[in-house]
Amino acid sequence: MIKIMARVQVTLFKLTGGHVGGSWRVGAGFRKPVPTLLLEHRGRKSGRLFTTPLLYLEDGHVLVVAASQGGLPNNPQWYHNLAAHPDTRVHLKGRRPLAVHAREATSEERAVLWPRLVELYADFAKYAAWTEREIPVVLLTPRPDSS
Repeated sequence: MIKIMARVQVTLFKLTGGHVGGSWRVGAGFRKPVPTLLLEHRGRKSGRLFTTPLLYLEDGHVLVVAASQGGLPNNPQWYHNLAAHPDTRVHLKGRRPLAVHAREATSEERAVLWPRLVELYADFAKYAAWTEREIPVVLLTPRPDSS
């Protein structure tokens, strides 16, 4: 069901330039909608291109995402795919696709960014409580070739 909903969101986002599907309005996002981006990532085994909608925080020119997977015990596939292929693209509401380089936040960066992510979307705190893993925080930095 989640995969089907994600596909619908990706399709609507692309068709409308993010005007539909560009905000998350579920859970904590119901009262306080959260901006959503589309992350392209190449399968580390298959080589196939995938697109996944993710909530994001802007930190200056860097986009910050959490590999929460709703508090499930394992990191999401997109996280592993970015580790293998960190240069990718994101789609943001009303903008052209942006070339980015992904990397996991250092522990110091995470200590600053995690509370901001929880402030953005309170359910991240629930997800962290539901899992034994530390939820990775990933930084998406625009690449020079992003024009």
